[in-house]
Amino acid sequence: MKHTRNRLAMACLMAVVAAPAWAAGEPASMAAPVAATGPSLQLQWDARLRDEQVDDDAFTRNATADTLRVRLGLHAEFGNGWSGLLEGAGVASAGDHYNSGANGRSLYPAVTDPKGSEFNQYWVRWQGSQFGATVGRQRLLIDNQRWVGNSGWRQHEQTFDAVALQWQPLSALTVSYDWLDRVHRVAGDDALNPLARERKLNTHLLNAAWTRGTQQWTGYAYLHEDRDVASASSATYGLRWTGKALRDGNGLGWTVEGARQTDYANNPLSFSHSYWLLEPSWTQSGITAKAGWEHLGGNGVHALQTPLATLHGFNGWDDQFNVTPAGGLNDRYVGVNGNFGSAGVGSKLAWTVVWHDYHADHGGRYGSEWDASLAFPLATGLSGLVKVGNYQADGFGRDSAKVWLQLEWRGTRGLASAR
Repeated sequence: MKHTRNRLAMACLMAVVAAPAWAAGEPASMAAPVAATGPSLQLQWDARLRDEQVDDDAFTRNATADTLRVRLGLHAEFGNGWSGLLEGAGVASAGDHYNSGANGRSLYPAVTDPKGSEFNQYWVRWQGSQFGATVGRQRLLIDNQRWVGNSGWRQHEQTFDAVALQWQPLSALTVSYDWLDRVHRVAGDDALNPLARERKLNTHLLNAAWTRGTQQWTGYAYLHEDRDVASASSATYGLRWTGKALRDGNGLGWTVEGARQTDYANNPLSFSHSYWLLEPSWTQSGITAKAGWEHLGGNGVHALQTPLATLHGFNGWDDQFNVTPAGGLNDRYVGVNGNFGSAGVGSKLAWTVVWHDYHADHGGRYGSEWDASLAFPLATGLSGLVKVGNYQADGFGRDSAKVWLQLEWRGTRGLASAR
């Protein structure tokens, strides 16, 4: 893993060298748009340049993926609660020294960022004082995205052809219902495996959240029918409790969640698996430490799965467990995050360090992993990121290390408005 370590050292040096650029001021083109008082049209953009290096002992070659994702959208406010979005995205690559899932380069480790372009979102929305509805291809982010999310870490985003309804009968109560007709996955439209491109669904998502002060209780029922892969269909019922007890910004935080997943609809299998998450945290002087235990049940033949989730955010950044092994997974972890100081340049450097210990639900140990990241702003809308994941196998998979260097530029610009 010599090349990976060299890349990491270079990445840290880049972060230090880039820090003084914050003092250079903000370009005029990044100024915040003036809010419109009537119908309006706004241009939105998100450009992300990334270098990803993968050193996986299961392959004789290392992967290098230098990709650029550009996402452009037109967001319109029509008045009387109506709005709409039309958004396209394209990904370009500087080479093929990685397996994108679409280029046939199977001798390299996988980096699922294939070249290509697509309509990312197109939807129409009506929003009233208590009720809202969105129809079309859209981004869905539910709770912490453990069950449903956009997989935003990859260059292509996961979006859904869906009808999304939201009702807020009380200020403390929000009820959401989403019907999913199709999922467009991060492998893109040119993936060699057609089932990796998109799936036909008949999925119903019900979520009700009650908020009181700094605490929230959420109940959910996710009835997921995959019409293309019957064995992926499942019903998941759960409860989630999050909260904070802070004083002057310091104190205790927590997340407690439990769920049960069973076979559903057209699934020919029969199973019932448990899920739980226990994650207490403590914040002191801007530094947050947490410990967690996430359990995904398995019986040796089949395990609990979360196929619509934002998978990269869970069970380690090296992505060893995007598909839960048949023996299930117990992920016990500790992490610390914060900034280098409360003022000046240090306050803008956001860092994270996490250690994971992986075991089967019933059985032996899988391995362990160290993850670390450093994020830094360069100008308004422009940010940098250095990130590393290092997995050490002990019964599951092979040793693997990944390093990312990333620049991202996001912004909006008003094109027309009525006053």
